[in-house]
Amino acid sequence: MIKGIYEFITEAQLKKYAELAVRAGVNLQKNQLLIIHSDIQNATFARLIQTVAYEAGASNVFIDWTDEQSTKEFYLNAADSVIDHFPDWQAARFKEWDNAGAAYIHIISENLDVFKEVSTERISRFQKASRTKLRDYYAKIRSHEVRWCLLAVPYAGWATKVFPNLSKEEALQSLWRLILKGSRADGKNLIKDWESHNRAFESRKKILNGSQFESLHFKNSRGTDLLVGLPKNHLFIGGGVIDKNGIPFFPNIPTEEIFTAPHKNKVNGKLVGTKPLIYGGSVIDEFYLIFKDGQITEYYAAKGQEELQSLIETDEGSHYLGEIALVSKKSPLAQADTLFYNTLFDENTACHIGIGNASPSNIQNGIGQSEEELKAAGLNTSLLLVNVTFGTEDMKVVGIKEGGTEVLLIKDGDFQF
Repeated sequence: MIKGIYEFITEAQLKKYAELAVRAGVNLQKNQLLIIHSDIQNATFARLIQTVAYEAGASNVFIDWTDEQSTKEFYLNAADSVIDHFPDWQAARFKEWDNAGAAYIHIISENLDVFKEVSTERISRFQKASRTKLRDYYAKIRSHEVRWCLLAVPYAGWATKVFPNLSKEEALQSLWRLILKGSRADGKNLIKDWESHNRAFESRKKILNGSQFESLHFKNSRGTDLLVGLPKNHLFIGGGVIDKNGIPFFPNIPTEEIFTAPHKNKVNGKLVGTKPLIYGGSVIDEFYLIFKDGQITEYYAAKGQEELQSLIETDEGSHYLGEIALVSKKSPLAQADTLFYNTLFDENTACHIGIGNASPSNIQNGIGQSEEELKAAGLNTSLLLVNVTFGTEDMKVVGIKEGGTEVLLIKDGDFQF
């Protein structure tokens, strides 16, 4: 048995989870470079992924360590000139890795209190500087030119936040169980389970893409009444995706969403958030957004108003949407009926939007088009993409075709196709 947060999972279970990340997540190829981004608190799992990757034939596995406590000290004490600067050598690493054909695995573990003493403004400034320098890398990520996978392991503070009425040990055990169940990583044959999961995605995407809806209308009892216009020749994607070399992979573990890009200037109405948004280590809760001609013209949060403002004011594109996603209430994560306080998990429990950048993969032949061509097609451009959950048990989604024909897509939170 592995100690610490890992004493609540067997080594065999943990290795299967690592194999899922390597063999299905990034679908690592023989003699390929793998980069693992991990905080030092997740060293046990990172090293296990490294071992599994070498067993799968990796040419090299480099672990890019981070340390949340050191990062906190940086935000608190670094000179202003440093906060506004992302070093060239950091950007050069990503360029060299991309040129070498690397795949990327990101291990996350929510620590909600680590940055509570830090100025939101300083975090936002550094994130803007880093996103600007790494623009090319993020463009490759969004267009699936490189293969990547994001997955999570528990953290004691995160577990007790999700399960406040349990002891630390019981909370960690419960969160492990939900992570594995939600990630479809608790069965006997994980790869086959994910292949079956992906077939359901493919069937629904075929129907949506064949319909070519002009808009989607979202409505529920919480106050959401949102009309989302879609670009011509849009594509819904989700589940497994294909990289530029035709190799399939799963960017998110877990994943339950089918999503496309809205038309930048054709979103109107009100969206009421239904789960807290975690942004820059802060919690934004009890909030709404109002859209006119695509732009967020009004917003309010009972908790985290300053953080919400910082997000929306990042750049011109962060006033618009880059993603609209359909999710059924019958997914394993939704059925858990749990607030995860983590965007990767909460967004996979219900319908959500993405504030910011749109993926060129969401229109036909979008990959390879210039920024000007994508803009002309109606896709938004921004330094960021932040997902906001607004789905509910009584969510209704209607697809509206050119000419006004309506098709019921979601009723009472569940797919009707």
